[in-house]
Amino acid sequence: MAKLRVHNLAMSLDGYVAGPRQSLEDPLGVDGEKLHEWLFADDRASIVDDLIERGENGIGATIMGRNMFGPIRGPWGEDTWTGWWGPNPPYHHPVFVLTHHPHPPITMEGATTFHFVDGGVDAALALAVDAAGGLDVRLGGGAATVRQYLRAGLVDELNVSVVPILLGSGERVFEDGITALECTESVTVDRVTHLRLVKAASPS
Repeated sequence: MAKLRVHNLAMSLDGYVAGPRQSLEDPLGVDGEKLHEWLFADDRASIVDDLIERGENGIGATIMGRNMFGPIRGPWGEDTWTGWWGPNPPYHHPVFVLTHHPHPPITMEGATTFHFVDGGVDAALALAVDAAGGLDVRLGGGAATVRQYLRAGLVDELNVSVVPILLGSGERVFEDGITALECTESVTVDRVTHLRLVKAASPS
């Protein structure tokens, strides 16, 4: 059965996965890019490459929130925005974008098609599982989208990297009593602690 997985979710010591005042110029919020410096280090350890590869293997579809797709809010209007990634996004499979405003699919280079779903988290997951064709589904974010799926108990695996910085404010994933996860792996590399959390077993 397909799993819903979160990978490369970077979090500050005070629990933020994006900084304050997100904008077109600062899509991750003020100082939010510091959460991901370990991903782009020229001398990153091979174990980090393994973690990145794990997040790409066995994925057949992605779900993301509209915030992650782009900075547009409200009705789409005549806007021609097609995402942050240019003409060839890094997905190369179907991507399902949660939105309150319907939009026709957008087909990009490299076999990426963005589908816009206004039926909620369950509808997006059902469509993504079907499109994945037996592979797993990756939950791309942003924070509010991951939080919705966690609250609904739908996330099977969450890989989070805790970065030793403080952002002070911004977007959180873990709040509102989300506790139904247990840690099965932990490794610290260059001061960043990488955790693998899985859905906790139901009490018998």
